[in-house]
Amino acid sequence: MNYKPLCTCKWPLVVAAFFALAQFASASNAPVVSGTYQVVQNTNLGSQTQIRMRIHLVNRGPNNLSIRSITLWDFSHPDKGGTHVCALTLRAHASADTTQEFTIRRPEFDSWRKGLRPRLVLGMAAPARTKSTAVVRLDRVAGQEAK
Repeated sequence: MNYKPLCTCKWPLVVAAFFALAQFASASNAPVVSGTYQVVQNTNLGSQTQIRMRIHLVNRGPNNLSIRSITLWDFSHPDKGGTHVCALTLRAHASADTTQEFTIRRPEFDSWRKGLRPRLVLGMAAPARTKSTAVVRLDRVAGQEAK
């Protein structure tokens, strides 16, 4: 019996299985929440800048998320007063918008203009009175420049 055709057919199946597993692994490592931002107003306060930003969050997960706080956390630590209490429900496989105001250091805001992406830490309510967090690296709305 000739086994050569069986061996040549096996390699394409192995390669296809490898790619399928790679896609599954990358999908499971994808963040559940993603988002975009747009600065709608900024006010120069000397060494700081007060910004009002429109945030669009997308929940790619199978469960609703109840967001209780939003912290703008760019570098090593959040600025004082950088956490805002909010009540936002992000439904499964859906999106929601919110507008928040933050006061940040001017160099941080300048770095956004150069392409650094701001980071949010979302405080969420979880079952049994426990709390959980999610970190979201925001992308700038396409075609918009940080003001």
